[in-house]
Amino acid sequence: MQNYLKSAKLDNVCYEIRGVVLREARRLEEEGHRVLKLNIGNPAAFELDVPEEIQQDVIYNMHLAQGYVESKGLFSARKAVMHYCQQRGIDKVDIDDIFLGNGVSEMIVMSMQAMLNTGDEVLIPAPDYPLWTAAVTLSSGKPVHYRCDEAQDWFPDIDDIRKKITRRTRAIVLINPNNPTGAVYSRELLEQVVELARQHNLIVMSDEIYDKILYDGTEHIPTASLADDVLFLTYNGLSKNYRAAGYRSGWMIISGAKHRARDLIEGIEMLSNMRLCANVPAQLAIQTALGGYQSIDDLVAPGGRLYEQRETAWNLLNDIPGVSCVKPKGALYLFPRLDPKRFPIVNDEKLVLDLLLQERILLVQGSAFNIDDKQHLRVVFLPREDALEDAMKRLAHFLSSYQL
Repeated sequence: MQNYLKSAKLDNVCYEIRGVVLREARRLEEEGHRVLKLNIGNPAAFELDVPEEIQQDVIYNMHLAQGYVESKGLFSARKAVMHYCQQRGIDKVDIDDIFLGNGVSEMIVMSMQAMLNTGDEVLIPAPDYPLWTAAVTLSSGKPVHYRCDEAQDWFPDIDDIRKKITRRTRAIVLINPNNPTGAVYSRELLEQVVELARQHNLIVMSDEIYDKILYDGTEHIPTASLADDVLFLTYNGLSKNYRAAGYRSGWMIISGAKHRARDLIEGIEMLSNMRLCANVPAQLAIQTALGGYQSIDDLVAPGGRLYEQRETAWNLLNDIPGVSCVKPKGALYLFPRLDPKRFPIVNDEKLVLDLLLQERILLVQGSAFNIDDKQHLRVVFLPREDALEDAMKRLAHFLSSYQL
């Protein structure tokens, strides 16, 4: 009998953060092994909880979440996002310019589906958060990866971006602060990207989900605050800054040259209406989160948990012979490089799988983030310092004896 096959649309769609190696980790756990998961930015798994006042507000107002709401989202939640835009210098954002979604992931896919025709190109950083590449492919577009330069703190290479713009290019994606590298872009760099968008009539899609997770006094500049004559789609949510990943509460802000995007916005509204509305209980958390005490500031300051965990993991990684790592200025990840002279790796997925089987540590291979080389790994530094110290010791032991 004929087998049931997946759609051909999925042939080139990859999301290896939850791929083959994770399935092997689950098998090990089912056999009773304990696996340290440094593969995904899930704060709750490491006792980094949603602030109490946010939890209580959702519980107290749960009776209001029984029915559908406006497809764009609760008025009070969108009003809070609008006020946040005003605080961050993103001008002329109205309530109707804000769409709430089931996490930023839904909003990324929705906007790509509304924007792309077959063969349209979107410029995406390499390395990237792979959902961006997958969303373009799934929407019949063509992802074109521009180079981010490790020697320049992982900043995008403007010349490489410029060379890759064609008549089919529709948009450029920025992930800032960056996942997986932890880079936070300067005003000068962002202004150069905006100027390219202006010259070539491109949409700027700015993923800013980590905009409050900043270290060493680093400033985050919202891309959409830099111009009003370019169309910006800005993405943010509660998953990281407020440790509410399971709430699935995110938003997209449309700003800048909105008058030239009426047809596109109509398409986004159509898709928003088709899913009726986003998760309503999670929308109840947005006003309290954005307007309340910002506990993330304590976590990222010197002496705070995230700051100290970053310091510990970064120092220990760089102490491993043949390993180097650019220090992240934001987000929750390290993206170390293995010296190819010492580790001439051909298959980085096999390396990560071997590490899992030998040391019970789960990482993600660098090639999962759409870079060409096989010399990088992504390490999540959410566990407490003692767990990170143990993990880095085991990683060092593994690499010292690894047979390629």
